[in-house]
Amino acid sequence: MNIGSYNTLKVVKRVAFGLYLDGEEAGEILLPNRYVPADAQIDDYLDVFIYTDGDDRLIATTDKPLAVVGDIVPLKVKAVGSYGAFLEWGIMKDLFLPFSEQTADVNEGDTVVVGLYLDAKTSRVVATMRWGRLLDKTLQPTFAEGDEVQIMVASTTELGYKVLINDAFVGLVYKNEVFTPLAIGDRMPAYIRRMREDGKIDVRLRRSGYVAIEGEAARLMQLLERMGGFLPTTDKSPAETIYELCGMSKKTYKKAVGELYKKRLILLKDNGIVLVKK
Repeated sequence: MNIGSYNTLKVVKRVAFGLYLDGEEAGEILLPNRYVPADAQIDDYLDVFIYTDGDDRLIATTDKPLAVVGDIVPLKVKAVGSYGAFLEWGIMKDLFLPFSEQTADVNEGDTVVVGLYLDAKTSRVVATMRWGRLLDKTLQPTFAEGDEVQIMVASTTELGYKVLINDAFVGLVYKNEVFTPLAIGDRMPAYIRRMREDGKIDVRLRRSGYVAIEGEAARLMQLLERMGGFLPTTDKSPAETIYELCGMSKKTYKKAVGELYKKRLILLKDNGIVLVKK
């Protein structure tokens, strides 16, 4: 029986308001009628998510939450109360983020990256913005400079953006190397810039080895990388299409393409532009 996770439990009783499932040492757990599958029978086994309600009673649901205990994910702030914030969790109950687990002010409508853990005292699932402590400290990064990784933007710092690398390690993208707007929760490919002696990891959003490019050309380059190396735009594309896909005017787009082409970073095709693989 794992609170805050999925469990496969046996149906032992039917009542007017739902089914009771066998939680073994935790006792019988209610699956309310709104979540009961139409064909559920006594002695069936159901896959359910277990959480506690406002009265600390264990409740089962067949709804799928946006995250389970141990996950590190971006969630939207639904409301802020006297003791903390409440996050949209994807199930009827909101996820609580106490003030003590916040590393910055949060407001209704914000997106925050949090880790989910089970509070040992209350048996409640709680969110924390101090998600680094949930990472497996026995794992050691074996990256080399230039390795491609997947990152999630977790928060901003004075130096740039704190990111989660491959859902396992913490890294930093320096703000002077970012040419496109980044939002908390964004996921994208990135590249190892440096493995520091202090154990920290520096990350860049474009491959090392490229000659220096700046401004709109750099922004177009990053967009190409995020789109898998291809953009279906050419100098004959309508200005509206270019703006919709690239976020720049046709004149600016043609100038950026020209700069990248001169530096042999892209190929020009009849149906679009293609990133040159290094």
